[in-house]
Amino acid sequence: MEHKVNVPFPRRGCGYRELRADIDGALRRVSASGRYLLGAELAGFEAEFAAYCDNDCVAVGSGCDALELVRALGIGPGDEVVVPAHTFIGTWLAVSAAGARPVGVDPTPDGLSMDPAQVEAAITPRTRAVMPVHLYGHPADLDPLLAIAERHGLAVVEDAEQAHGARYRGRRIGSGHVVAFSFYPGKNLGAMGDGGAVVTGDAALADRIRLLRKCGSREKYRHEVQATNSRLDEFQAAVLRAKLPRVPAWNALRVRTAERYSQVLGALPQIAVPAAAPWADPVWHLYVILRANRDELRRRIERAGVETLIHYPVPPHRTPAYADDSGRRSGRTHPLSERRAAESLSLPSGPHLGDDAFQTVVAAVRAAAVGLPAYPAPDDTERATPGGHRLPLSTEIR
Repeated sequence: MEHKVNVPFPRRGCGYRELRADIDGALRRVSASGRYLLGAELAGFEAEFAAYCDNDCVAVGSGCDALELVRALGIGPGDEVVVPAHTFIGTWLAVSAAGARPVGVDPTPDGLSMDPAQVEAAITPRTRAVMPVHLYGHPADLDPLLAIAERHGLAVVEDAEQAHGARYRGRRIGSGHVVAFSFYPGKNLGAMGDGGAVVTGDAALADRIRLLRKCGSREKYRHEVQATNSRLDEFQAAVLRAKLPRVPAWNALRVRTAERYSQVLGALPQIAVPAAAPWADPVWHLYVILRANRDELRRRIERAGVETLIHYPVPPHRTPAYADDSGRRSGRTHPLSERRAAESLSLPSGPHLGDDAFQTVVAAVRAAAVGLPAYPAPDDTERATPGGHRLPLSTEIR
């Protein structure tokens, strides 16, 4: 039975409506210029996003392309890259597209970051890089991973496709050695189509990525290497330039919505709510709660007219895409990632949710939780939260 949707999950078009004059002007400017690729808008956006991230920026055709260009580090066939097992499959696909093999590891029991002990255990003579994901806009705990990478001579490539503007120990996500972003329309900074970028402090690496994104050519019809064609077009660059100045204010609204949700819903014993780790300033691209036997809670919420989504229902190693190259072949299992996939439920959030919609969601979740048993805890005193630390059962997030 279908139910009337009072609060849709994606608030489509809200960012455009807020910035209609700026975005329309940007699109007209590009249309009149007659230059639709590799022009002034791309150069302008790269400079502005570079300043935002405190790094150099090379814009490309998509977030997956940005991650795939890890091959600029010399990563390719026969190599391995350690990746989270709980993430969108695009992280794994990008490694595979570069010719390397993704090797999944579970998150820590009390957060979203890759478990450093499992990362170290997964390293083999073929390992070339570690690829942490700043999942849901919450930064990964980078320092332990950077220490492991330094001990083993590995690169660290950050997947920041959901973390525009987040900070780790006061440092802007994007200020690391190699960081990949997506500008898919639903992101904290989203275009009106696909787009992505690699930001790096390594000038030689940035130059290599610029070569690889343009068919291996610096000069027309002179192709130095086998490469790809991945360019952020002028229309998307112009839209992103119009939106970039609004990202701090939009992120602040995301954070406020997440805090309000957690204040109200954190008292419900039937769910676990996300919490920021003490070393993180997340931007909450998604607000994800945990609930065992999630589907019943979801059905109840949606009967009240609130749309929810699941990020992500099937871990990459359980998909047909990796059936022949999953953890099963090496004997590696990912039980916590599979549990997260079975328990995660994303509530409507974002900078344009509005107070009426917020109150509708809260009322729907509260009503849906009535009569359900308490959320199972990893032990008798604590329950895992999707943010970054353990939250005592009796504690509400303030």
